[in-house]
Amino acid sequence: MRTRRSKDQIIFEILRICAGGENITKIVYQTNTNFTTVKGYLSLLMKNGLIERDSSSPRLYRSTSKGLEMMNRIKELRREMEWLVF
Repeated sequence: MRTRRSKDQIIFEILRICAGGENITKIVYQTNTNFTTVKGYLSLLMKNGLIERDSSSPRLYRSTSKGLEMMNRIKELRREMEWLVF
């Protein structure tokens, strides 16, 4: 049986995918979620300044410098917490 991913795992995946700029369809496919879920996360991340619409193409979402910093902090925290996993 699969375990549910945590919100921080999904946020990390979206920030990683959007690092190079990506459209919503690819974000949905790569995160293995649905459009409704992704739209909610994109709204949350945009509201907090972690991603933005690409100025050259409004269909693309791109991680901001703040978003990339958050992604790196999550990655570091995961690395530090690996020893806690049973």
